[in-house]
Amino acid sequence: MSLAIAISGVLVHPAFIELMAKAAQGQPVDFIGISITPVKYTYTVIPALCMTWILSYIEKWIDKITPAVTKNFLKPMLIVLIASPIAIILIGPMGVWIGSGISALVYTIHDYLGWLSVAIMGAIWPLLVMTGMHRVFTPTIIQTIAETGKEGMVMPSEIGANLSLGGSSLAVAWRTKNPELRQTALAAAASAIVAGITEPALYGVVIRLKKPLIACLITGFFCGAIAGIGGLASHSMAAPGLFTSVQFFDPQNPMSIVWVFGVMILSVVMSFIVTLLLGFEDIPVEKQDDKPKQVAQALSRS
Repeated sequence: MSLAIAISGVLVHPAFIELMAKAAQGQPVDFIGISITPVKYTYTVIPALCMTWILSYIEKWIDKITPAVTKNFLKPMLIVLIASPIAIILIGPMGVWIGSGISALVYTIHDYLGWLSVAIMGAIWPLLVMTGMHRVFTPTIIQTIAETGKEGMVMPSEIGANLSLGGSSLAVAWRTKNPELRQTALAAAASAIVAGITEPALYGVVIRLKKPLIACLITGFFCGAIAGIGGLASHSMAAPGLFTSVQFFDPQNPMSIVWVFGVMILSVVMSFIVTLLLGFEDIPVEKQDDKPKQVAQALSRS
């Protein structure tokens, strides 16, 4: 576990993040003579999960070749020296390559499917955020807005996807008996609904409980379909939420205001109801005094 944390820590180390920022600006950055693809790892979990899986095989191999006398210091050092380059050169950039392929595929599908592509994007958006591949759409969105003045596929799909995470979190806060989870869910819901910041709801609530994530995917699909049918488009780039809803207002189409708030309200209400209908396995409250009581009872019986 400690080595898995160490490898993940390499990817989010401030010095490494600074190097990735330089690479993103076009400055040449290489590692052992290999050019590095700029990747931001602070909002993704897939590279860490993949590297932990690969680490299990590396550790078994290193354990076989290191003498017993040197295992305490040589084994972890060799594992980090082998696993870190694999993470930096291969595993991390793979997420970017996959995401770029998805981005190209999605915009191609949009040309043929129209509003249905917005619905599909709304359904899979939380999964893209979870893997960090949502960031590959950023350059395309910026370029589309710069050329046409608006973007009508990815950004509208985010309305239902973002606020559905807030609605599911509210449902969890309503139903749970765990005070700590309720507090987390309420804070996450406020973040998702008001500001469109969904990571607290995604990682802190819906992924932990699983079924609320299904509710979000279902809601994201239907609300994405409505946003697509309504012809909503973003005229700037910001995480869709209550405070950033103005980016979807079209002065030439006053009804766009009605469509935007309609999708927002539907997203919160629908995800709330679907989460309650699907249910979830609540996280039990951990009582600090349980163990002393058990010990006391055992002593009294003896």
